[in-house]
Amino acid sequence: MAPLGSYPLRSGSGSAASRAGNGSAGTTAASGAWSHRPHRAACTAPGRSRRRRAGEKPGPHCGAPWRSSAAPLEPGAGPAMAAEWLRRLRRGGPAEQPEGTQGTGPGPPPAALRYRRPKFLRGGTEESPRDRRVVRGTGPERRLPWGTGYAEVINAEKSEFNEDQAACCQITVQRREPGLEEDEEWLILCSTQFLTGYYWALFDGHGGPEAAIIASNYLHCCIKQKLEEVVGGITETRPPMHLSGRCVCDSDPQFVEEKHIHAQDLVVGALENAFQECDEVIGQEMEATNQTGGCTALAALYFQGKLYVANAGDSRAILVLKDNIVLMSCEFTPETERQRIQHLAFLFPKLLDGEFTRFEFPRRLKGDDVGQKVLYRDYFMEGWGYKRVEKADLKYPLVHGHGKQARLLGTLAVSRGLGDHQLKVIDTNVEVKPFLSCIPQVKVFDFALHDIKEDDVLIMATDGLWDVLCNKEVAHMVRSFLEENRTDPHRFSKLAKCLVCRARGKKRGHQWMLDDSHEASYDDISVFVIPLHNRDEN
Repeated sequence: MAPLGSYPLRSGSGSAASRAGNGSAGTTAASGAWSHRPHRAACTAPGRSRRRRAGEKPGPHCGAPWRSSAAPLEPGAGPAMAAEWLRRLRRGGPAEQPEGTQGTGPGPPPAALRYRRPKFLRGGTEESPRDRRVVRGTGPERRLPWGTGYAEVINAEKSEFNEDQAACCQITVQRREPGLEEDEEWLILCSTQFLTGYYWALFDGHGGPEAAIIASNYLHCCIKQKLEEVVGGITETRPPMHLSGRCVCDSDPQFVEEKHIHAQDLVVGALENAFQECDEVIGQEMEATNQTGGCTALAALYFQGKLYVANAGDSRAILVLKDNIVLMSCEFTPETERQRIQHLAFLFPKLLDGEFTRFEFPRRLKGDDVGQKVLYRDYFMEGWGYKRVEKADLKYPLVHGHGKQARLLGTLAVSRGLGDHQLKVIDTNVEVKPFLSCIPQVKVFDFALHDIKEDDVLIMATDGLWDVLCNKEVAHMVRSFLEENRTDPHRFSKLAKCLVCRARGKKRGHQWMLDDSHEASYDDISVFVIPLHNRDEN
């Protein structure tokens, strides 16, 4: 869980300013409470197709069977509910009202989100007892793609719920029939014309579990849609200037080559666009259900022989290979993104509403510092300088603290993530959202350039693990465990549990302690162990 700062929080109305930090001015998405949405049919009969309007959004359950946190079918749900869901997919197409209620008003607001754990967890989706902090994982009856292992544990009473969420599924990218205009496209289902990818994601919620629940249900759908929009370019060695293949200028291929644009750049762009769209959907859903909060997002996508890891927040992914460790993500905190945040305040000083100073100082300034020259940093500075302190410098710093104590506006410990659209600093009109970015950093690992061994794995985990274990410790545990359990068919699931148990520690009195007597993690902990060698089996 990305912790909140010392300032209490309050929610405010979502405004244009609250979305300025993401540059989101594009499409909107269907809204409503996930808990009332039925599952969507995977395909039509052979040779049949369903027409999809231009700009139509995919449903929240468009992945393959390994969905997480998906709402179940209501009792008696059938074709009528499926038809209702398809109507809600269309932009501006609300669910059909019961007979005799048309024209009677907007109706009740959407219901609150249903809290539950990932569906692929062994033992059901209910929460485990908090006092013992039981580590839960996957069992042989719910095998994940590539034989992936997953485990989690709830926090030590830091919040009411486990605010982490996880998702894992197969993504099928459909090709469109050629020669049709954008508003006449047909999506061909159950066809051999498709590309397949695999998806894993972790979401670390703060201020409540709602944003993480929505993201776990919807981000993979956004990724699928964005990949389908560029699939014509992905399948080409060099993406064409025009997706239709039309060459307006004879030198178009040359311009594309000079920009060094490749198919993987379209996948990276699709992931970036998917995160932004998911953020917009979360904002709409949270406002519709009067919920607040946000989440970090760490997603891995295997597609066309490459592994893409997209991160917005402070979760982490590392590749543990035979001879080295490859970092597949970087943490985004107020401290690591200080210059971006300060620059935004420099460009738009009204965002601070006179309540904060954008300058960074080694400590909080006092009245006695006025008129003195003290150390400071501004947005354009990697190093430090001296400035004469003015009265305005005594305000609370935009970025304050060090390490895990660093806070944005005294409120958030992360600088990228999804949600938080209505978050304001207590007793002020300062909105936090403009300083947050929902755009992930995407790193790419090309399998063709590496000789993958049997024990090579991708470790994805929320910050509850990394707060107490470093990369080298995790890598050592991974290599030792896999070597000692080489013949165990469930070793990756057991390894995930082992990592979570190590970070959780053991309870001694009222404290949770590591084996070396240091304090263990009190946070929610979620871990994926993804064996890379098994990709060929899928």
